[in-house]
Amino acid sequence: MTEWLFVCAGLVLLFAGGEALVRGAVGLSRRFGVSELVIGLTIVGFGTSTPELLVSLDAALSGESDIALGNVIGSNTANVLLIIGISTLIAPIMAWDRGVRREAMVMAGAALVVAGIALTGTISMAAGIVMLGMLGAFLVAAFRSSRRDHPDTETVRETTSVPALLLITALGLAALFGGARLLVDGATTIATSLGVSQAVIGLTIVAVGTSLPELATSLVAAIRGNSAVSLGNIVGSNIFNVFGILGITAIVTPVPVSTAMQQFDIPVMVISALLLLAILRFASRIPRLAGAAMLAGYAVYVGVLYAA
Repeated sequence: MTEWLFVCAGLVLLFAGGEALVRGAVGLSRRFGVSELVIGLTIVGFGTSTPELLVSLDAALSGESDIALGNVIGSNTANVLLIIGISTLIAPIMAWDRGVRREAMVMAGAALVVAGIALTGTISMAAGIVMLGMLGAFLVAAFRSSRRDHPDTETVRETTSVPALLLITALGLAALFGGARLLVDGATTIATSLGVSQAVIGLTIVAVGTSLPELATSLVAAIRGNSAVSLGNIVGSNIFNVFGILGITAIVTPVPVSTAMQQFDIPVMVISALLLLAILRFASRIPRLAGAAMLAGYAVYVGVLYAA
């Protein structure tokens, strides 16, 4: 019974935190004259990826390399197929901003980079350093392109003070982390009691669980009409997951890559990233039909994992 209370409390905290994070992040973007896309890519995208960082580091240091890598790969796949799929079904996401398309190219490139490195069988310390360097270069380019693309954009006046907006943003992140932990703990206990293996729990419940902050934030942003935040959150999280989380984890301890990861999970992540890039490249919005197809694809992916 307690585990079900954890699940319910986790859901409440997730969506309350998502509302607060979007409110604070959008307010900060207006205060500082920074585009919502850049805020989504940085504060929101990287902030909601913190659970993945903590889980992957802990798993790698404990010798659970499949969990460390599977958490990132599974989260990136869930971010695109599950989260964007659900968000699009609730409210079609506008994708007209050229900045969104440009950053999605970086996301797809990051997926291809990790796929190439994975073929060596190990994500080494040297590879980790290179990936962190790529993350730094991406951040600099994102801020510069935002200023260039929107040099004189009129923004809606924000009356809330900067300290208050920072507090709202921080409280939102804290609620997201707490909610994700409660939900993952509760769901893992329930799954274990039903006889589900730890490997499958790691690739599905843990991966999706650490993506719950992204889900809550993207849903709230989509409902509020902040498409740039919604998409920027996912794109930023996926870039940070690969270049930041895998980079940091590999620097701390090299991450072995199993044959199953090379042949199935990583290719699925790459395909999902390329799929999103194709949609953003040729459409002005992500239609509900595409969202339904993404959800169906994710259901097939999870089904294969459980059937294996």
